Amino acid sequence: MTVLYFAWVRERIGLPKETVATTAETVMDLVEELRAREERYAMAFSDLSALRVAVDQELTEFDATLDGVREVAFFPPMTGG
Repeated sequence: MTVLYFAWVRERIGLPKETVATTAETVMDLVEELRAREERYAMAFSDLSALRVAVDQELTEFDATLDGVREVAFFPPMTGG
């Protein structure tokens, strides 16, 4: 699946996107797999309250299933203005 990173998440990880082979069943499982990769991922996902997630371009929660998902995006909360 494709994993997209936006704003400071992209800056911490150093990539705008990557293709990830995963056995994760939920977004949280994917986060745990990514955290275990390297310190830069652990830092980017250290405070999940500061992150939002979209699955196939639909906002969702970290307990969302990844069954059949093609794309997961991580980004900080957005504010209007």
